[in-house]
Amino acid sequence: MDPNQVLIFDTTLRDGEQSPGISLNTSEKLEIAHQLARLGVDIIEAGFPIASPGDFEAVREIARQVDGPVIAGLARANATDIETAWEAVRDSARPRIHTFVSTSDIHIEHQMQNSREDVKGLARAAVAQARELCEDVEFSPMDATRADVDFTAEVCQIAIDEGATTVNIPDTVGYTMPAEFTRYIERLYEVAPGLRDITLSVHCHDDLGLAVANSFAGVLAGARQVECAINGIGERAGNASLEEIVMLIRTRAADLDGLYTDVKTTELSRTSRLVSRLTGYAVQPNKAVVGRNAFAHESGIHQDGVLKERTTFEIMDATTVGLETNQIVLGKHSGRHALKQALEELGYRVDGQALNTAFKRFKEIADRKKQVTAMDLEALMTDELREETGFNLVSFELSDATGRAPFAAVEVEGPDGAVSRGEYEGDGPVDSIFKAANAATGIDASLREFRVDAVTEGQDALGEVNVVIELGGEISSGQAVSTDILEAAASAYVRALTLASRKSEEGAARKPRPEDTEHVPEATP
Repeated sequence: MDPNQVLIFDTTLRDGEQSPGISLNTSEKLEIAHQLARLGVDIIEAGFPIASPGDFEAVREIARQVDGPVIAGLARANATDIETAWEAVRDSARPRIHTFVSTSDIHIEHQMQNSREDVKGLARAAVAQARELCEDVEFSPMDATRADVDFTAEVCQIAIDEGATTVNIPDTVGYTMPAEFTRYIERLYEVAPGLRDITLSVHCHDDLGLAVANSFAGVLAGARQVECAINGIGERAGNASLEEIVMLIRTRAADLDGLYTDVKTTELSRTSRLVSRLTGYAVQPNKAVVGRNAFAHESGIHQDGVLKERTTFEIMDATTVGLETNQIVLGKHSGRHALKQALEELGYRVDGQALNTAFKRFKEIADRKKQVTAMDLEALMTDELREETGFNLVSFELSDATGRAPFAAVEVEGPDGAVSRGEYEGDGPVDSIFKAANAATGIDASLREFRVDAVTEGQDALGEVNVVIELGGEISSGQAVSTDILEAAASAYVRALTLASRKSEEGAARKPRPEDTEHVPEATP
């Protein structure tokens, strides 16, 4: 490996999916994984295979179908987790098992109820077992930045001695600061000399808004792998933002003694949009690199400067991160072949029934919009990925007579194919539709969040609706797009009900195993 290359380890599909309300199906995870491969990340942490049968299946399909990056599966430091992770990733051309155990005393005492000697034994056994199965093994001492550095170094050296090829230092709760993190890593190198013979990685959370700064400090201290996520999604306040780390290294390359990544930066914006749509997590307008205002200028002084010379107020070129013009690609008279070609230019490979379905949706949109853009097609294809077994919206009717509350009637097809009808007279059209959907499905969910965004500009823009609901204390979300906002809202809500129903069934069926509760942490790095 080139010592100047910084490997990008993407954990969008693992740590990112642990964000409240996010639950991606296998098709959605596959599409994100394929896009991450197009982006050029070095490692995709595809999931936590032991977490559920669905997660296992998604990791296995990504391992089988996605070429290029290393495909990693996460495993706690126990035999069942490691065996399951291996079964999930073994079909990849480049599989990796990533195992972890806490080294901070606060975790050892209160969460694991173990001793330091137990932790060393767990690390030794887990890495040894993983290495017997897979040549590429990563080890993480969870909560490392709140742990005794010398003890953490001792555990890391044990992992290296047992065959770990990458050691990752997680700032699990986002507690450290850049200068402090630098000193920590320098001390690790002193106490665990084996770290110089393998890849050192960093994984930083954003609880204090320092995830990118701390990750960058780790790189400057010698780390050559950064664990990050698209749009910075992840547990609590999230992870280090992949796009920010990559563009920081690229933009300041002249001052970084040759450090670089292999990420194709022109794919950053598209990847950000895909992840945002599929997870329902909006990108804030002023988000660095990929926010819609990242290259916008309101001040007259700024506008004047940029018109004269872009670099007066822009340190990056918008085209470098893939903020292309939203060109018109198709019209209402475009045929199936033209649609297929346009989708292929966007990276989608569709044939047979999938193409027929996409063409039908395209025609529905084209009849309502005069011009269909690249971003419209992205939204359409993303919407198609959400279809899965569960509840499906058949129809909805809305009567909003003057002087009376709106009345909605919703028909929903259930998982068994039966169609049921629900009616409700609510406080407004959206409330009526959602309560009617509850009545049709027999699920008494409550709305937590409702958001509408326009995919493109103009009065005929596609509307993208995201809803977040609560059922039995669990948070679920659903998304949909349409030129009709109420139609998109109804579809999004029904999709959220599907997810809520599945979570309820999985929770009822899940039974604790002994190894889940004996000396093994439930949290992840």
